[in-house]
Amino acid sequence: MLLQKENGYDISKSDYANSIRKTYLRNMHREVEILAPGGDIDSIKAAIIAGADAVYCGLNKFNARNRAENITFNDLNGILHLAHKHNCQVFITLNISIVESEFPDLIRWLNRLANTSVDGVIIQDFGLFFLLSTYFPHLKIHASTQLTTHNKGQIKFLKKLNATRVNLSRELNTNEIETLTHEAHQQDLLSEVFVHGSYCISFSGICYMSSVQSGNSGNRGRCSQPCRDEYETTAQGKRFPLNIKDNSAWFNLQELYNAGVDSLKIEGRIKKYHYVYSVVKAYKKQLLNVYNKTEQSKNNSVLHKVFNRDFTDGYLKGEIHKEMFIDNPRDYSATHLAIKNGGASEKNIEEAEIQLYAEKTELRVNIQRKIDKLSALQAPLKITVSGKTNARLLVEINTPDETFSISSERNLADRGAMPVEREMLMKRFKVINETEYFIDDIDLDLGNEAVYIPFKELTAIKDKILFRLRNSRANIEEVKPQVIPRQKGSESAKLAVLINTKEDVHLSTNTDTSFYFQLPNDLRSETNDWITFFQENKNLIPWFPSILLNDDYTAAVEILKQLQPKKFVTNNTGIAYLAYEMGIPWIAGPYLNSVNSYTLACLKENFNCTGAFISNELNKQQIQRIKRPADFELHFSIYHPIVLMSSRQCFFQTVTGCEKEKMDKHCMQGCGKSASIKNLKQDTLFIHKSKGNFNTIYNQTNYLNTEIIGDIPNRFSSFLIDLSTINTATKLNVNKSELISYFKNILSGNENSKEQLHAYVYPTSTKQYVKGI
Repeated sequence: MLLQKENGYDISKSDYANSIRKTYLRNMHREVEILAPGGDIDSIKAAIIAGADAVYCGLNKFNARNRAENITFNDLNGILHLAHKHNCQVFITLNISIVESEFPDLIRWLNRLANTSVDGVIIQDFGLFFLLSTYFPHLKIHASTQLTTHNKGQIKFLKKLNATRVNLSRELNTNEIETLTHEAHQQDLLSEVFVHGSYCISFSGICYMSSVQSGNSGNRGRCSQPCRDEYETTAQGKRFPLNIKDNSAWFNLQELYNAGVDSLKIEGRIKKYHYVYSVVKAYKKQLLNVYNKTEQSKNNSVLHKVFNRDFTDGYLKGEIHKEMFIDNPRDYSATHLAIKNGGASEKNIEEAEIQLYAEKTELRVNIQRKIDKLSALQAPLKITVSGKTNARLLVEINTPDETFSISSERNLADRGAMPVEREMLMKRFKVINETEYFIDDIDLDLGNEAVYIPFKELTAIKDKILFRLRNSRANIEEVKPQVIPRQKGSESAKLAVLINTKEDVHLSTNTDTSFYFQLPNDLRSETNDWITFFQENKNLIPWFPSILLNDDYTAAVEILKQLQPKKFVTNNTGIAYLAYEMGIPWIAGPYLNSVNSYTLACLKENFNCTGAFISNELNKQQIQRIKRPADFELHFSIYHPIVLMSSRQCFFQTVTGCEKEKMDKHCMQGCGKSASIKNLKQDTLFIHKSKGNFNTIYNQTNYLNTEIIGDIPNRFSSFLIDLSTINTATKLNVNKSELISYFKNILSGNENSKEQLHAYVYPTSTKQYVKGI
């Protein structure tokens, strides 16, 4: 018997009952994890003292907080021992896009990580998903916030990549979080939500502002935060129009608990130890009120005493309003205290700063005293070896935590290749030093005569010791992933065109060119109209956006089911997963950040992807190194307005103003506006809000790269030109039909057309192609 349909798929009555039962059992007497940032060793210690259930920290490479001090591999095992002794898990962040040249080094790191006791790795790159799920399946995979997970299809996509936990998009409200948490639990994934710290105003993972402006890619952990820069004063009198307050779910923990969230994550790997301690301690206490079903504290003064930009829970409450912005990116602590003491006068702020400095100094001293008592070094281990000829070798292991013994399978002999000696044992057992312990001493009790034992017996003893020290995990042999072979070059690339308005459909009569049509973020309002539109224009190929929330994702599912297109492009992994289930060929869009060969292999082998757009963040050399899988097409956009960021927020609140105090259901579909802001370097950024789409900021000039056609020949199946109607400083002195003709001539090898094109389309930029990531 069928009970209901979910996204077009039948759910049986028994499945539904099991779902309810699993949810009930999960919520009975459950505790929620407090996940704390650990930017350095002192911060990790502070988190542990404050009661964190887990910490996330980056090694000094391959993580998204390059500005944090981070930790080294030499630090890691000592940190693991300290944390595990205090029932605190440790997750390692590897959450950046990995370029091709880095994989040999990365694989060496993974082989070392595989034999540690880390509790999980946080990742973003699909190539890294592929490596971990294929070659290191015992390492638990956590999907980073950089993947902007916001619909059910994306959770299924991540499940297929063997993720065990997913960090949900920061823009979601508690109802949306509850829906996705339920889906995650259905897929046997844990859900994780940021509850405190800095907000990104852009959807994570698809912000290219820092990358374009300074070459510091947010997808590489190098974001220079240009969104918090000062700009020329706007019509609304704002100097920091993109600066958003900090996230705080202090007053929303009950709702998040009721939503079934498994982990509450605190942002702050570049924050210091006193910040980490204060925030973790405060949230731990507030969570106890939830467990004890007592009234939640209304006093969040502790949070205001450490760095903050004031707080907002606008996204969590589903109330996206102008009060989420603050016209100052610096610490708000003193201003908050001054207001509390009578007003934000210059005198009150100065007195507040003095008071806070004294309190923070005392706080630092007290916490430092506590963390100095904790050792983050590996624990000492003593080995005692005893035995005699014709008896078994006995190896006793003494650690601060336990004592255990292991004996050989065979008896000791009076002759052999090498006698059992201290130096020999140090060499044979040296791998123990790469656990949470180090060999402090080896004591021998073997009598006066030399004794011998086969090396394979010592190897077996070593493996048993490692198994015990690693909590019953066997030693993992070094993995050497299969090298992806370079395929033969493809035929000459064809031109492809992207349009976003129905007024440009007439351009698609050019039959030897592929035409894509950009669908909006809001699909629920006109689902049937879009189905009809594509049915009437069968030569147009659907192009799905990066963000498809709630009913818009459901509408996208319906559109795809009704159209059953021969192929399409998607920048949303939820739609990619549906295509895989339905057997529809699909192409990975440029905002899926494909930057390496393993990503392409991942998409093809796991989801039957037939092609991918290579990221425009890469430079010439980084692109050249990528190897496509067999029967897989590569695409590249050579002309487009450069998206710097998209946001669920409304930029017009702080720029030109809006009569609405907060966004409502009509804003998405009904609002169409444009504006611009200029930073102090005199760079103009163009803000564009078209009907049915999120607020988007574009670069001053468009991307135009005709050099790649000659630089990397016979590699791409198509070169895309994006003719979306977006106004920037780039001027077009030809119409769109003529523009298409110029690009076609260039692809045919006409150098004159290239010169003419650059004269007609200017100014433009190829910064990313030169700089890379």
